[in-house]
Amino acid sequence: MIVVATEDFEVYHGVVTDLRERGVEFTTVEPGDAIPERARVLVTTANDEFDAETTAGTERVDAEPGSPREAVDAALATLRDGGRTVVGVDPGDRPGIAVLSGEVVVTAFHVPLADAAGVIAEEIADAADPVVRIGDGARLKGAALIDDLDTPVELVDETGTTPYLGTGARGMGDVLAAVNIARRSGDRIRERTVEPTVGELDVIKARSREQSTGNREIDEGLARRVAAGELTIEEALGEHRDR
Repeated sequence: MIVVATEDFEVYHGVVTDLRERGVEFTTVEPGDAIPERARVLVTTANDEFDAETTAGTERVDAEPGSPREAVDAALATLRDGGRTVVGVDPGDRPGIAVLSGEVVVTAFHVPLADAAGVIAEEIADAADPVVRIGDGARLKGAALIDDLDTPVELVDETGTTPYLGTGARGMGDVLAAVNIARRSGDRIRERTVEPTVGELDVIKARSREQSTGNREIDEGLARRVAAGELTIEEALGEHRDR
């Protein structure tokens, strides 16, 4: 169990709110009071003092104002005995990203593709032996993301990873799929070379027409460069205009 004990109200409020939002079991005590026997992690601050006898058998995590999630992540990692950090990614225009420590989901994101590599890099920065597992769907988006990552990647068969979404769960599908992807082993790869299909190129050209101001459509050569991640559609339209 996690125990929160600090005289710093900002830290207390931030950590307790984060724990409640995640549904984590915890309790609170006043600094200096006895720590419950079931306690395994003590979340406090560097300024709060505890004697060694009071905290015997617990792991101390010092939280900082404005950074409650980092402290909660550290506390949960301690409870899970340092399980391996695994990141699951359901690729797409807005990939679902789930970060697991062992079998427990630590955090999740649903961000634009352009931000995904940075988010993943930040989440695994301090992990000892992380692995990123990316679904094999949305081939072009997945290949572009793999190229942007500087970490071991496994390509995972994502068949059946997107669950049925009931009432009120709209928008959660990509994140839940990412959780399922993280829990499947895949094939280790360094890069993924994908030859775009005619249909994929047609989609890119159609999007260029939608984004242009004069109903312009980029040609197949530019569409292939967009598919390869060499250009954005906006950049491709710029080159098309300059011709």
